[in-house]
Amino acid sequence: MEAPAVVRRVWEELEPELAEMGFELIEVEFVRHGRSDILRLFIDRDGGVTIDDCTSVSRQVSAVLDKDDFIESQYTLEVSSPGIARPLRKPSDFERFVGERIKVKTVTPVEGRSRFAGVLRGYCDGMVALEIDGSEYQIHLENVKRANLDR
Repeated sequence: MEAPAVVRRVWEELEPELAEMGFELIEVEFVRHGRSDILRLFIDRDGGVTIDDCTSVSRQVSAVLDKDDFIESQYTLEVSSPGIARPLRKPSDFERFVGERIKVKTVTPVEGRSRFAGVLRGYCDGMVALEIDGSEYQIHLENVKRANLDR
């Protein structure tokens, strides 16, 4: 299974499982690294995530992944908090962090640029509003390649 398919399947399988445990799945990465690949899960919840939380989630998630056994290669599972540069990917992320500084990289350029750093002004109808030096940019969520808090 190719890396993008693994990431999609992990989201489908684990997002509801983690929600039941009281965690939000923030990001999933599957990195090919020779014979032993790396599956990274970034989780969060109100009040933050502790090392004990990561350990507990790792055990629970390992059991689910082992049961479904859809990752064909050997891999290492890493579970961590999103950190201060928390990724933003869902509409609820962009709604939650209005007023925060963010960095955005787009798939295709918007007004001649593909990298933005400014204040998140809002999210509405699939559009991310970003203010940079007094100018506002509208970026469609589907055009966002990567977005992170810029703290």
